[in-house]
Amino acid sequence: MKPTRRDMLKLATFAAGVPLLRQAPATTPLSTLRFFPGFASKRVKTSGAEINLVHAGSGPPLLLMHGAPQTHVSMRLIAPELAKDYTVVVPDLRGYGDSSKPPDGENHANYSKRAMALDQVEVMKSFGFDKFAVVGHDRGGRVGHRLALDHPGKITKLAVLDIVPTYYLYTHVDIRFIQSYFHWFNNVRAAPAPENDIKAQNDAQKARATNEVQIEYLRTSSDPANIHALCEDYRAGASIDLLHDAADLSTKIACPLLTLWGLKGPMGRIYDVLAIWKERGGTVSGKGLNGGHNLQEDVPEEVLAELRPFLKA
Repeated sequence: MKPTRRDMLKLATFAAGVPLLRQAPATTPLSTLRFFPGFASKRVKTSGAEINLVHAGSGPPLLLMHGAPQTHVSMRLIAPELAKDYTVVVPDLRGYGDSSKPPDGENHANYSKRAMALDQVEVMKSFGFDKFAVVGHDRGGRVGHRLALDHPGKITKLAVLDIVPTYYLYTHVDIRFIQSYFHWFNNVRAAPAPENDIKAQNDAQKARATNEVQIEYLRTSSDPANIHALCEDYRAGASIDLLHDAADLSTKIACPLLTLWGLKGPMGRIYDVLAIWKERGGTVSGKGLNGGHNLQEDVPEEVLAELRPFLKA
């Protein structure tokens, strides 16, 4: 068979030691605006990362931060409602979703809550806001906690969903914690063991997924770079974050704090959530809601019913 022009090009580039050109993978994040009617998307370069986000509304600024392993999409059921009264900014935390994945850093420093908190200060500054309210679920709540400690003059209100402080958890380990939150221990193992486990699990879920939201979550959470960043987040939580938290044990959250937790999940069953947070804040209120861990997705109307008077007061 006579060689084609393409075959001759391959032979020539091979002989010259020149690698063949391959089509570059798409680097533009897929739009999630279908989940956020009336919102716009934006990317903000911070001093340590590039943050993907959606935003909408006018009025007082409000930052909504997701948990692990989700993305900003987890706020899709409450963000549009809050945007009726607030300028709502909904980012992917560094390492999650379509935000960038910085290198690990010494002692996992680039995935510390301190680094993640600074990202969000700079994100809000890019919108012209020096002070803002914060609502954080899961890991986003931990970033919110660090925000309130590192940047107390910038946070006007803080609401944390279904968490107690990281330092409390790791200094009160018992069988209930281990059994209910095994991933806290699995994900901190040295790479690549947990990464390989998560990759296999997420690939299996991706092959079966039919729900549009789950497909969107798995689009990013099955990516090896995202999986490694997720594990680095947990590794930071068990190392450098504990050092930062220990240094601030005598410092109370200055702004009003609201804590909400799921009555159908293990958090409220294992811990006296309100009492624990009252040790960490000066003005603390809260209650359990009739949902599981992902409150803003399980019972968005209940979450909104608590957030609205808290943020407005």
